[in-house]
Amino acid sequence: MIGQAKTGTGKTLGFGLPLLERVTVSADVEAGRATPDKLSEAPQALVVVPTRELCTQVTNDLQTAGKVRDVRVLAIYGGRAYEPQVEALKKGVDVVVGTPGRLLDLAGQRKLDLSKVRALVLDEADEMLDLGFLPDVEKIVAMLPVKRQTMLFSATMPGAVVALARRYMSQPTHINATSPDDENATVANTEQHVFRAHSMDKPEMVARILQAEGRGLVMIFCRTKRTAADISEQLQRRGFAAGAVHGDLGQGAREQALRAFRNGKVDVLVCTDVAARGIDVEGVTHVINYQTPEDEKTYLHRIGRTGRAGRSGTAVTLVDWDDIPRWQLINKALGLGFPDPAETYSTSPHLFEELKIPAGTKGVLPRSERTRAGLDAEQVEDLGETGGRGKRGAAPAGGRGGTRTEDRKDSPPEEKAAEEREPRAPRRRRRTRNGEPVTGATGEQSAEAPAAGDGADDAPRKPRRRRTRSAATAVARSGAEVPEQKRTAE
Repeated sequence: MIGQAKTGTGKTLGFGLPLLERVTVSADVEAGRATPDKLSEAPQALVVVPTRELCTQVTNDLQTAGKVRDVRVLAIYGGRAYEPQVEALKKGVDVVVGTPGRLLDLAGQRKLDLSKVRALVLDEADEMLDLGFLPDVEKIVAMLPVKRQTMLFSATMPGAVVALARRYMSQPTHINATSPDDENATVANTEQHVFRAHSMDKPEMVARILQAEGRGLVMIFCRTKRTAADISEQLQRRGFAAGAVHGDLGQGAREQALRAFRNGKVDVLVCTDVAARGIDVEGVTHVINYQTPEDEKTYLHRIGRTGRAGRSGTAVTLVDWDDIPRWQLINKALGLGFPDPAETYSTSPHLFEELKIPAGTKGVLPRSERTRAGLDAEQVEDLGETGGRGKRGAAPAGGRGGTRTEDRKDSPPEEKAAEEREPRAPRRRRRTRNGEPVTGATGEQSAEAPAAGDGADDAPRKPRRRRTRSAATAVARSGAEVPEQKRTAE
């Protein structure tokens, strides 16, 4: 089956509820609805997603929906230690939600048994193709039983996804869940604004947009990791409770920022497109495209973080002069009606009017409105990350990595002792003269020689004269004149 629907319409539970009903648990055997041979400690259903953030979200949704039937759901993705995931697999699991890389890794080590899978779900299939996961997905599918149900879900269905469906599905049913009178690709209750902005003025514009009336949680999307980190730091300096999610952060820091955003400790999340796929956070009222998305699919998934489940939302796109051609292609593909965005600055009256920004708003949040706890109020979970990348990402903001001085002071004595270096052994040198080791007698003579010359009447040693270039030239000339004088004398 192929399922297609707009963002925020409930695709996760669309495949999740039937999936949970198909899983056989011990309660089914006790009630006589299934035979004992249907029970298995190996997973009976597999959900493959493209990103780690989407993996944790789908897992939480399935765990919530499967509590009544006591369905065991496990998330498997990179950035975490292997051991807890392997131990959970040994205890038994009914549904596995994972990313292609870690799934293939554990299956190759024979830690993950896929021979009992009766249902396969490929969520956000087009994104998996865009990220280059197609070879991994093909290897995973080859490990599954031939007799199974395969479901493919996404908000967009390009030709590559249709080709994938034809390859691994037999006469699939294509369900496009859209209303007949809704011809637009975007959600109708999302109000869209597009402005042509200068890159130097964008931080000031964003700071004023964040003070609009009725503003709740906000997600700001950037194309590059460096821009996302820079904008997050700038907003923090301006008084906003902001966090960042991008690829340079370790998994612990990324999950910390998302938890703080869900819990309301930060109300601004600056992220790259890694968080644009399927992330569902309640209360997001505004989405700001700080940089123009790459294509129309990315635009749809970005603005789909607001206006979910029938709620209203606002999407603001800031287009640089250099990005006008790209934006015109997106506008034409989606039929948005913004072919030539109006030139806008942080002081433009129409910006304040359209986004309902109070008059006189500046680019710094007043201290009286700084009520959020901030990112530091959310603890970083110890995920047992391997390698230096996760540790570097979890480093405190404003540093180049490592630990701060106050962190080392608070560390236990065992860690302090480990951090201290062992004293270096003294270096031993052998005395030589003309390439031969100096014997004891020679050493005594050389040691006594300066002692014999000691005395108050000894004249101080004259400093050694440095040989200059002019002196070296004079010596060379005198050396050349001596042979000529000998020839003359002969």
